[in-house]
Amino acid sequence: MTKPFLTLLLASSAIASAHAAAPGGYEKIDGGVAVTPAGGATARVEVTVHGDGIIHVVAAPTSSIGVTRTTSLMVPSPPKAGAYTVTERAGHVLIKTARDTADVDLATGHVRFVDAAGKTVLNEANTRRFLPKTVDGRQYVTASQQFNRGTSEAFYGLGQHQNAQMDYNGEDVELAQHNMDIAVPFLVSTGKYGILWDNDGITRFGNPKPYDLVGAGTDTGLRVTSNGKPGFTANYYLDGKLAVTRQEATINYQYIKDQANWPEAAKARTVAATGGQNTAGNAAQTQRVVWTGRVTPDQTGDHKFQLYGSSYFKVFVDGREVLNRWRQNWNPWYANFDLPMTRGKAAEIRIEWDPNAGYIALLHNDPLPQADRHSAWFTSDVARSVNYWYVPGSDMDDVIAGYRKLTGKAVMMPKWAYGFWQSRQRYNTQDEVVDVVRKYRDLRIPLDNIVQDWFYWPENAWGSHQFDKTRFPEPQKMVDQLHDLNANFMISVWPKFYPTTDNYKELAAKGFTYDGNLKMANKDWVGPGYANTDYDPYAPEARTIFWRQMRDSLAKFGVDAWWLDASEPDIHSNLSIPERIAAMGPTARGPAEEYFNSFPLVHVGAVYDGWRQYKPDVRPFILTRSGFGGLQREGAAIWSGDVASRWYDLRAQVSAGVNASMSGIPNWTHDIGGFALEDRYASKTPKPADLDEWRELNLRWFQFGAFSPLFRSHGESPYREIYEIAPEGTPMRASMLWYDQLRYRLMPYIYTLAAETWFKDGSIMRGMVMDYPDDVKARRINDQYMFGHAFLVAPVTDYKARSRPVYLPGAATLWYDFQSGQTYRGGQTIDAPALYTRMPLFVKAGAIVPMGPVRQHVDDLPDAPVTVTVYTGANGQFSLYEDDGRSEQYRGGAFARIPMRYDDTTGTLSLGAREGKGFKGMATSRTVNVRWITPGKPVTDADTEDATVTYAGKAITVQGPR
Repeated sequence: MTKPFLTLLLASSAIASAHAAAPGGYEKIDGGVAVTPAGGATARVEVTVHGDGIIHVVAAPTSSIGVTRTTSLMVPSPPKAGAYTVTERAGHVLIKTARDTADVDLATGHVRFVDAAGKTVLNEANTRRFLPKTVDGRQYVTASQQFNRGTSEAFYGLGQHQNAQMDYNGEDVELAQHNMDIAVPFLVSTGKYGILWDNDGITRFGNPKPYDLVGAGTDTGLRVTSNGKPGFTANYYLDGKLAVTRQEATINYQYIKDQANWPEAAKARTVAATGGQNTAGNAAQTQRVVWTGRVTPDQTGDHKFQLYGSSYFKVFVDGREVLNRWRQNWNPWYANFDLPMTRGKAAEIRIEWDPNAGYIALLHNDPLPQADRHSAWFTSDVARSVNYWYVPGSDMDDVIAGYRKLTGKAVMMPKWAYGFWQSRQRYNTQDEVVDVVRKYRDLRIPLDNIVQDWFYWPENAWGSHQFDKTRFPEPQKMVDQLHDLNANFMISVWPKFYPTTDNYKELAAKGFTYDGNLKMANKDWVGPGYANTDYDPYAPEARTIFWRQMRDSLAKFGVDAWWLDASEPDIHSNLSIPERIAAMGPTARGPAEEYFNSFPLVHVGAVYDGWRQYKPDVRPFILTRSGFGGLQREGAAIWSGDVASRWYDLRAQVSAGVNASMSGIPNWTHDIGGFALEDRYASKTPKPADLDEWRELNLRWFQFGAFSPLFRSHGESPYREIYEIAPEGTPMRASMLWYDQLRYRLMPYIYTLAAETWFKDGSIMRGMVMDYPDDVKARRINDQYMFGHAFLVAPVTDYKARSRPVYLPGAATLWYDFQSGQTYRGGQTIDAPALYTRMPLFVKAGAIVPMGPVRQHVDDLPDAPVTVTVYTGANGQFSLYEDDGRSEQYRGGAFARIPMRYDDTTGTLSLGAREGKGFKGMATSRTVNVRWITPGKPVTDADTEDATVTYAGKAITVQGPR
């Protein structure tokens, strides 16, 4: 191999020596070694040290790929190497740090990671796989690497996904940005390590083989027959009458292009297409499709299926219902189900679907051998090499901290972001926006943020960033009024432009817009439909222009925060992956397929960098629908997209949020109540039973929202304001108000959690496994989580449930029911009360939870007493954090901390000397109330206290019960 070719394959962090090592040898490079394996598909393996034991591996294929490696978008400035040694022993080269050792086999290039005690933690399995691939005329590879075959460890992270999966060991997860799916190629394990897979394109975790349509020629694992013929029997009904019967090889209406396969005689004017009327003015026709077939596997094992669908669909296997879902017709997604099957033994499948202009497809993947199924396996469709970072840790928090050392610290959000937000799809006038805030203030319902969703601009001017003057005649007055009401104002901005706008023309003139969607002549859903496309944030100058356009048109009014919607980017919904790639590139950095997942990172970075230049001492706040590795450094939070308003979707939010948090992104939220509603809920005159269910679903979602990192109500009609959906005087209104007020009472605790994401690389929403890694039962439970270290939250996700099973982890832990004060020992599942107005909430003994009075916004009552609630029964500690809530001065130490420690043996609470430099407006003297929580004595709504002291910055001790 020649030196020029080797140079093409080097990682940006490594420097080639004058001569490559001979086969089976190695050379020292900056930060580590480069190995030339004696044989196999790998030409060169570079292993370099970064910081305290983080190790970077780049393994290049033997075949020329013709492209140079660029700086990582996720890891633009990797830490320099700490102390390490290099030794050779018995055909291996060992790169050793104080924390770990990377052991590289000189014959194969295989890498194994060993901890300081000599235990193998992560082990590459089998050989690396490289398959040649051509993209935009350039040579790449499909790259695959497996680790730890046959492992029993639990896996988390990977971004945000919507299939109610908590532990990903044994699961398949595709990392490809979508409205509701966020790809972050970072995995954290109970084995006390993490893997950051450094690839910006579509990546599969688990089975490297993509799922395919059941019955397609490439799906060789199943044979489909019906009535003695190949394929499924499809029956199409109109208004309940059979219209068409035909044999179909696959079930495939997955994308827009596939709708052309619809039989002419079964076409109808649907509700979705007509708004309830057909062209003759009659009620729209109803459609139904039923597929039946026998599927016979050629392998015994667990076959994995996916039903990609929208509208109403059910799946039955051998007469048993395995799926029953609904999604809005324009936003389909995958529903997973597994079938244990025996080779040669057929299963009867029946799928019932009410299309309503929706989408559907049935997909499948073959069983894997158990050792492969239970492994960490990454495969990227487009790659230059196998490229990953090994991140060791003493526990899962330490691993996440190491990930942030690589990709950037989670910067602090303004304090108001942790209050309650009100939003809807959408406010149509500036009076509506202001009137909502006034109503909240008049009703004494706490609120901090109001959000203006899309379409405040003139209909034909998307991307102009201009307010429609007929509906928003005085935007400056509107923002001023909101600020006078002590509310913050967030506004939606998309990366989307109509070609008629001046902003588009400026960007297009410099080649900074994508033209694929325009060439396809795709129109959006507004009015008559308008041609549109997105800008290219991979061009540095384009990012500068994009922010400047926002600044000059919107920021000037005093906008407090930015909602960057559709940042996947979703240029045109329901396109196939190849069509999406064609619409979003080529980018200034390279082919769109290579950079399929990283758009949100560079797009959000444009606004974050622009804001920091524009207002250097005001914390940015950005809400974005998609994210990627490193997003936490860009002042951004994510939310779970346009989820459906259904009980299953509420349950799926729990694991989605926990895994997003364990992907290193601590600020996450969701649309309380779900974004899109079934017609039975959205009707102007819903049936009483449907209205009752809709209200209960909203209430349960709201209870969960109060214990989410960000507390935000949003969705389609009906209106989501508390006073709109919860009638005055009802238990629902009382419960929503109680949880809203509780959120503000807990603000000292919550804001400290938020601060710890910066100061200690902490997480707000935590998997139970993070605090109880050795409790195997806690690993896969997908409907509970920790809120900080103190609270265990168990949302209610079943209609009319008035109790639910709750697993309390940690056999040595004592748990308090927050509502009743009753105590339970950990290591057991209890049947917890779940009254209509309350969800199960537990606090562990030893927790110190600072609280305050009910506030109308976070800056209300700044000098109010702090009430420290101490849950007796175990030792505990907490460090109450305060700062000015808005400036960037926390970075330089402008904050105050009150360290607190509880000794259960002596029954004493110690408040340590104040820490930090202090901040402008800080109260030098505070009244501190103390409540001792003992079994049977809960926190109450009354402002009672067991002790009161004055804290002036010096250490004091408060004696409690013995």
